[in-house]
Amino acid sequence: MANSLLVLRIKGQVNLPHWASTTFKLFNLEKKYRATIIQNTKDSIGMLNKVKNYICWVETEIPLVEELLNKRAYKIGNIKFTEDDAMKSGFDNINQLAHSIYDGKITLSEIKTLKPWFALSPPKHGFKKSTKKMYTDNGILGHNKDLGILIKNMI
Repeated sequence: MANSLLVLRIKGQVNLPHWASTTFKLFNLEKKYRATIIQNTKDSIGMLNKVKNYICWVETEIPLVEELLNKRAYKIGNIKFTEDDAMKSGFDNINQLAHSIYDGKITLSEIKTLKPWFALSPPKHGFKKSTKKMYTDNGILGHNKDLGILIKNMI
């Protein structure tokens, strides 16, 4: 079982119930096409299942975490997160930071200079499956095993 999960918000803010917007604030996913990495706990799985009609998630992989940190990680003030910033946070490089996040030893929100989300663009060449259906019904919502490919198209 993986120690961390990659979560991507697919749907926007219109007609969103109050309980769902509260859950998204807790996950730091307040806008469409934002992704974050959370720890894989029983509580977080319950929260994900509550808002599964608006998001998709998958167990993280180290190369994907490294790519997100290298290409889409920003500091407060919209400044690119670099190797020097990783060293100031107490890590040798971004690879070591990615391994710590993957192992669940640290979360994105615990790194004070790093924004706790990744702002992604819509996927190149569009969504291949429906954004209104669950993954089990040939859509992309919910626990999606093909999310890594979609995220790479959004970086």
